[in-house]
Amino acid sequence: MIVPYKPGGLPPTDIDWIKLITLIGQANAELARYDGVLQGILNPKVLLSPMMTNEAVISSKIEGTQATLEEVLEYEALPEKMDVNDKKYHDIKEILNYRDAMFHCTNWLKKKPVTLNLIKEIHYILLDSVRGQDKSRGMFRMVQNWIGKPGDTIEQASYVPPEPHHLMGFLSNLEIYFHNEEKDRLVQLAIIHAQFEMIHPFVDGNGRVGRILIPIFLFEKGLLHSPNLYISGYFDANRDEYFRRLSDISKDGRWNEWIEYFLKAVIEQSKNNCSKAKSILELYEVKKEKIASVTRSHYAIRIVDTLFKKPIFNTTDFTKASKIPKASSIRLLKILKDNKIISTLRKSDGRTPEIMSFDKLLDIVA
Repeated sequence: MIVPYKPGGLPPTDIDWIKLITLIGQANAELARYDGVLQGILNPKVLLSPMMTNEAVISSKIEGTQATLEEVLEYEALPEKMDVNDKKYHDIKEILNYRDAMFHCTNWLKKKPVTLNLIKEIHYILLDSVRGQDKSRGMFRMVQNWIGKPGDTIEQASYVPPEPHHLMGFLSNLEIYFHNEEKDRLVQLAIIHAQFEMIHPFVDGNGRVGRILIPIFLFEKGLLHSPNLYISGYFDANRDEYFRRLSDISKDGRWNEWIEYFLKAVIEQSKNNCSKAKSILELYEVKKEKIASVTRSHYAIRIVDTLFKKPIFNTTDFTKASKIPKASSIRLLKILKDNKIISTLRKSDGRTPEIMSFDKLLDIVA
């Protein structure tokens, strides 16, 4: 049987700052470049909403969900069409919970800093009405858990986290370090993420909580003006290395290799997110002019904002979200379809409204 791991106190004492300096500089530069783009977006909550949903899709995918961004948005457009007993329904619910937890964190940080109580609230939201909801939802674990293949016993585990009676000591040290000054904030974040995953304080849902804390840390520390760095794509594309680097810390104390991996993730995803955000901003400006031109309506900005916030929608929801009178809304949607700005995803059927899609935005995001 593997002995439960006991993490060392933070910060680690053997960080090779000289070796890391080039990556630290690159990561901070790319993140600052991305933040500059974010600052140029007047309403990131609207324009980057699909990117946040896609982050929820990818982060949940790492934990085994299989729903796509389009499926999530289509479900939101017409939730009553999906059977609650369908596995896809539960996958989508997990993804929507992830997004709700992100919104909750953003609102929390307007008044208070990150605390262990916030971390428990994140967990509580994530596990609402989904798998794991009966596994001490919103509470740090009181039992021993372990990581291994499905069906493995603790004797066969690949990793056994700290024993429950040690948790609060490790978590308190993590919370203190979260608010300490460090030589570099991104190195600090790499350490925080790894330590959280090694502590594994919940019975289930640790990975998702840990990934949510990444943009939240960057936002709280002022490295980003909105919590919109979406890093799960890199972790998913390099999943084996992600788990190997974390395992190497617990086995051999190899912090420097993990920090290198994490900084590369920040560099790659800052570039990726920056490119997508620029493309979304450019698309917004193009469609703002196009929609104003073809509709000749004083509702043009409302139309554009609604399409960017909900790129898959039903006709009824569009009317509500845009606050455009129903008759005008129906007429304007027809103009948008005629000009190929939106397309029909699912035709209306009896009392079921038509579902439409803003494909240009989805192409950028997904």
